[in-house]
Amino acid sequence: MTAGLRRELGVLPLAAVIFFNVSGGPYGIEDSVSSFGPGLALLLLALTPLVWSLPVSLAMSELASAIPDEGGYVTWVRRAYGPFWSFQVGWWSWLDSFVDIAAYPILFVEYVRLWWPAMSPLERWLLALGFIWGLTLLNVAGVKLVGSAAVVCAGLALAPVALMTVAALMRATAAPWRPWAAEGQGSRSIGLGLAVVMWNYSGWDTPATVLGETRSPERAFRVATLVALVVITLAYLLPVGAALSAGGDWESWKSGALPAIATSIGGPALGHLVGAGAVMSTAGLFLSLLLTNSRLPYVLARDGQMAGALARVHRRFGTPWVAVIVSAVFYSAFAVFSFRELIVLNMWLYSLSLLIELAAFLRLRRREPQLRRPYVVPGGRSGALVVVALPAACALLAMATAGVLNAAVAIAAALTGPIAYVAFSGSRR
Repeated sequence: MTAGLRRELGVLPLAAVIFFNVSGGPYGIEDSVSSFGPGLALLLLALTPLVWSLPVSLAMSELASAIPDEGGYVTWVRRAYGPFWSFQVGWWSWLDSFVDIAAYPILFVEYVRLWWPAMSPLERWLLALGFIWGLTLLNVAGVKLVGSAAVVCAGLALAPVALMTVAALMRATAAPWRPWAAEGQGSRSIGLGLAVVMWNYSGWDTPATVLGETRSPERAFRVATLVALVVITLAYLLPVGAALSAGGDWESWKSGALPAIATSIGGPALGHLVGAGAVMSTAGLFLSLLLTNSRLPYVLARDGQMAGALARVHRRFGTPWVAVIVSAVFYSAFAVFSFRELIVLNMWLYSLSLLIELAAFLRLRRREPQLRRPYVVPGGRSGALVVVALPAACALLAMATAGVLNAAVAIAAALTGPIAYVAFSGSRR
């Protein structure tokens, strides 16, 4: 059964899903400050949404308004370039999610250790599995429940950060941009720094996979994306800037240190609140990313490009339950390992897919000018070229600075796409 998806996502739930697909809040952004220095980090956090996030979100909004179908960019690439390339972007993105999403159960357990430091390895493993499968069952139970849960998680993740920001501003004693750069860093570091920060602003295309489950998707996606972009940018800049203005040892900042930073600003109570916010952020991230990435195998199967069982929709809940469960099985397996060192590989695969999506945006503009587009990127042909050129340049930069080993591994991972396309050829027949 492939019919039966329900349009139950409104603008606010979709905005929360986008928020978690892209960001989840400032948890994990801390090491950009110690790596590049306060001033350079703040510049990158302000510059990246303008040259990377905004152009991508505008291009995706136009395509979502013109072709508001389930699968989003997989459907758009199929229309522009045919089934081979649509399979590649869908496969690469699903493969990429194994590395990305599997990290959040591990982060969840690490944050919980703030209150349970004596946790044994078995207890950590059981807690991670409970986290994965509890949120998986919620995904199976319906997209409306997932959207509502994402809104709650976003509120609970951001509220402690807002309190920390206010507390830090009340203690402000220094210019947050000083010193400008960490020792050994300078203007030449902007290219590398941009590639790192890009990851924290990536994912604007992924929520398009649930357009078929969104109410009035032609407008809702554009509005939800704009809301999420403003919230995400402020959620990075304000807490980081405020915490730096309160002084402290910015050189010791590392990923996951936000609760400790909050403790130094407002005491243990604030530190525990921010720690709880981090826990809610990991829950929202896994919940929302499972929602959007599980639609990739579903859509490929629906189009006859993967095993037909993945296209089954639950009769009662209206969700592609087999695709959700199969995705969760892979995330459970990959959660056994630590993939933090593969973040550059992750960015490489994402950039590869995005380049094809942006090319599809231009091709559909040229080939189908008569296609009804309720929203059009302003500026005509020049505007379309700008919103493609800026993120394409950033994506190529990220791929170029990945290093030889990461690039080799990424190319090997990308080559599984054509192999899988041939392997699943029986599904098409």
